[in-house]
Amino acid sequence: MSKFLIIFLVALSVLFTVELLIPVQHHVIQPFTTSLATVSAAIITPFDDNVISSGRVLRDALSGFAVSIESGCNGVEATIVLIAGVLAFPASLRQKLTATLLGFVAIQALNIVRIISLFYLGQWNYTIFEWFHLYLWPILIMVDVLIVFALYLRWLSGPNNDSQLTVDSHA
Repeated sequence: MSKFLIIFLVALSVLFTVELLIPVQHHVIQPFTTSLATVSAAIITPFDDNVISSGRVLRDALSGFAVSIESGCNGVEATIVLIAGVLAFPASLRQKLTATLLGFVAIQALNIVRIISLFYLGQWNYTIFEWFHLYLWPILIMVDVLIVFALYLRWLSGPNNDSQLTVDSHA
């Protein structure tokens, strides 16, 4: 358990540090965040043709209400927590890559639901928007990370898996 914790904390530190580097922000994080706004608008447009995405901003053309997807709201930090957990737990590289990819998709799918729901909540009631934005959705995104990690652990311990999970009770 202590080995897991050390690797987890080191991985978190390294990944969060890399994420904050200016070149990474400029070439990876910001374009990714822009793509979240674009995808959200593409999902909404068949049902509501008043939505416009511009950079990281999702705007309603009629009301003018807009949400800007900022750092901390793009799912990157949640993905970093998942990756750190996956890296810290003993498994094959293939298993770790599979868990990371599927976990990323799960986190981002829920995050797009989050962005779209906040876009409409903000137009309906700003007080409720703030509550969902600041309290409910951050919890739900981290619960998503925990569920993905729990499913990963269950998958690793399955009978058809080629890895043996052992728990060191002396750690």
